[in-house]
Amino acid sequence: MQPLERYASIVDEFDAFRAACDRPLPSVVRVNTLKASIARARAALDADNVEYEATDWHPGILRLEERGPGTSWPYFHGWLHGQEEVSVLPALALDPQPGDVVWDACAAPGSKTTQLADLMDDRGVLLGNDNNLGRLSALRHNAERLGITNLVVTNQDARNFSFKPFGDRTDDENRIEAVDRALVDAPCSCEGTIRKNPDALDQWSMDHVESVVGIQKGILRRAVQATRAGGTVVYSTCTFAPEENEAVLNHALETEDCELREWEPPAGFETDPGITEWDGDEYDPSVELAHRVYPHRNDTGGFFCAKLEVTG
Repeated sequence: MQPLERYASIVDEFDAFRAACDRPLPSVVRVNTLKASIARARAALDADNVEYEATDWHPGILRLEERGPGTSWPYFHGWLHGQEEVSVLPALALDPQPGDVVWDACAAPGSKTTQLADLMDDRGVLLGNDNNLGRLSALRHNAERLGITNLVVTNQDARNFSFKPFGDRTDDENRIEAVDRALVDAPCSCEGTIRKNPDALDQWSMDHVESVVGIQKGILRRAVQATRAGGTVVYSTCTFAPEENEAVLNHALETEDCELREWEPPAGFETDPGITEWDGDEYDPSVELAHRVYPHRNDTGGFFCAKLEVTG
């Protein structure tokens, strides 16, 4: 089976969608404002003769014309970070504030985590967790290069994440028992990464989709439980599969104290709403508040992003 053909019934302009999936992905960097302003970073690229174009929806997201993101001195000094354009959305949806306690459940290698630290102005506590110890070295390296100091790195299975290492502190005032916001950028079947990983679909199977669904549900469940009432949880994937997107949200709505909330990407970035039925299954109508990102809309990778509020 060609996996992308499954979505012909839900993707408008399907031929354009398929054509976009076959094109290489643009090279993109995010300005790290902890070290440089957007204007200063752009001036540095100009001085280094790096051609770029600012996206029309976010002034700090720059598309490079030719050179890879890691070949300029502003990148080396931590003014820039290579990050796929569409993956900027989850941190914007989460909207962390300076002083918050934030949990990134699946943090490595750290593009979204370091973006969260930037939005927090490097204040508060940022828990960057990943179950893959090897990938955490990349997270630590990126955080150091970008000048981030509010990051605490943990190595746990996010489905059973425990605050015990923090809760054992004798200083009750600083004990962490719940977070203000949590990001679940879940492991998935990665269909939306085909533009940068042309082989992403070679090993695709429904068995694999079904196997990751259980993991996704478990991580999102724990994120809701670990977040205080009134707090925010953002769920995202880089796949088109409703089984991994709307169905996972639907499960959380049925089993946990949470509700989907409206959130709009910045003006100029086009998305499609979540779908309410798929392959004979019907989902809670509120999953329409989620955002589906198709490659032909904004010349990006594929993505899914939804914002939830914890209600109890």
